[in-house]
Amino acid sequence: MNKLYTKSEIWFSIIWIIIYVLGTSLCDSISINIGIEKVISLPYLLLLSTILIVWLYKNKFFQKYGLCNTPYPLSKYWYFIPLIILISANLWYGVALNLSILETILYILCMLCVGFLEEIIFRGLLFCAMAKDNVRSATIVSSITFGIGHIINLFNSTQADLISNICQVITAIAIGFLFVIIFYRGKTLIPCIITHSIFNALSVFSNSQINTAQNQIIVSTIILILTIGYTLILLNTLPKETNPQSTQIENNKQSSQIREE
Repeated sequence: MNKLYTKSEIWFSIIWIIIYVLGTSLCDSISINIGIEKVISLPYLLLLSTILIVWLYKNKFFQKYGLCNTPYPLSKYWYFIPLIILISANLWYGVALNLSILETILYILCMLCVGFLEEIIFRGLLFCAMAKDNVRSATIVSSITFGIGHIINLFNSTQADLISNICQVITAIAIGFLFVIIFYRGKTLIPCIITHSIFNALSVFSNSQINTAQNQIIVSTIILILTIGYTLILLNTLPKETNPQSTQIENNKQSSQIREE
């Protein structure tokens, strides 16, 4: 892993995206064929999460990729109230038990891994690799890639309809942009991981009978307004990158250490 990382951080992140997206989709399909949803997906996601955590720890990358506390007071984030509202979106039209108890537990555990993996891969690896050259391009590519990645739900075991999937892609792009701002300006990825994980986990309790196409469009519109508004707030409350050169120098030092090892 270290050889590929030092050779090209961008290709390193792309390979991780491919392994994660295709592998998870395949495991989901196998789980459905077995008859127990997420039964194969959970071990796979746990394996990927463990590999990433160990790799980040061994190379002392926790701070570089945001697995640390923010240096700024919570008031600058408006105490994350918009994120708390966002987390509840899947429950706005009621609560239902859509899966068996076992499958519900497996689903929740999978979503906790998904939140961690997607934030580290898209907001951490991919964004940081591209931000060395152009932060604006890195922000756009990271957000759009994250959103477009949800198109696979049209073909995998989730069997999402076209309208649902379009809504999911659009809101994912907006949320991805918000999370990049939290990570880049706020120096932490932890709020993004927590929000992402809980948001996904609560989707298992979404009332699918009431969650019609019209209602999904309404929810997506509210999420877009909330996300865009909160992004604008954070752009004005969180400090800009004060010394990007020092960050680049530190990243180069870390890459050199890996190369030496």
